[in-house]
This record gives sequence, structure tokens and C-alpha cells, in this order.
Amino acid sequence: MTTKQELPDEVLSTMAIEWRRKALEGEVQARGIAHELETELRRRAGAPFTNYDALDMRPLESRTARRRWWGFWRSR
Repeated sequence: MTTKQELPDEVLSTMAIEWRRKALEGEVQARGIAHELETELRRRAGAPFTNYDALDMRPLESRTARRRWWGFWRSR
């Protein structure tokens, strides 16, 4: 079996993104696995790698729509 230290950076990054996505979808053990893979990547590179836009599971419309900051204060 291949350990995470033996995997190339590209494969390790892809695996970390997939496990993080599973964690965001609610899989219980996925968070710990994603964290271990991300930790190994940070150990190698020393810089963050995560593309947070790819991890955002909201529909595109809600990600691009800007909310008005004054909406809270208007009368109902």
C-alpha cells in the first residue's frame, strides 16, 4: 500500500480536495482524512493550496449574487 509520503503532489492535492468535498457533504470520517492529506501538502510546500471556490457547494446564482448590507435594517 502506498503511503501519503510516497504520493506525488498532484495526486495528494486531488485526494485532499475530494476528501474535503466529502466532508462538506457530511461524511463523518472524511474531515480527518482530508486534514491529514492537507497537512502533508503543507509540510511539503509550506503554503496553502486550497481553492475555496471549488469547495463552495452552493448554487452558482447564490455565490455570485451580492447581498445588500442594509437589508437587515429596513422595516418589514
